[in-house]
Amino acid sequence: MKIAVRVFNHILLFFRLKRIALFNKNIKIDKGVKFYKNVSVKTPLGGEINIGKNTVIYSGAMIQTYGGDIRIGENCTVNPYVILYGHGGLNIGNGVRIAAHCVIIPANHTFDSIDKFIYEQGVTGKGITIEDDVWIGANVTILDGVVIKKGTIVAAGAVVTKSTESFSIIGGVPAKLIKKR
Repeated sequence: MKIAVRVFNHILLFFRLKRIALFNKNIKIDKGVKFYKNVSVKTPLGGEINIGKNTVIYSGAMIQTYGGDIRIGENCTVNPYVILYGHGGLNIGNGVRIAAHCVIIPANHTFDSIDKFIYEQGVTGKGITIEDDVWIGANVTILDGVVIKKGTIVAAGAVVTKSTESFSIIGGVPAKLIKKR
């Protein structure tokens, strides 16, 4: 009985997210994409979301454009409670693994004036690119303007402030090269 309920819940979730894509032309979901419950896929302030085939989005993940575009490639996993925002553009390649509780936000607050609240000064967005075959460990934060090159491994808990080299292993706060693969 539990298996039947679980299958039924997955079918309902699948149709709910397909319905979102049907009624929001800015969301494109390819074949074989699997969503678990409590996933937020929205396009506030415009922008598009494209999710490639056979990608899995686990419970509690948030994918929201905030005016920018988000592209997630094929055969990716976005694990529980990952936050992906679009602001300045987010491009994720194929075969990327993003562990739980990662925050990837291609934007920064502007804070030049001390006479205004920070929230009143707007945001900037350069964008973030994560190339193919990247593994991002749990609790990683990736900041605006970064390119994570092909084959990179990002150690759990890292804060990535600078672009990486291909096939590198990085970690720390701020993240630095640990070694080459």
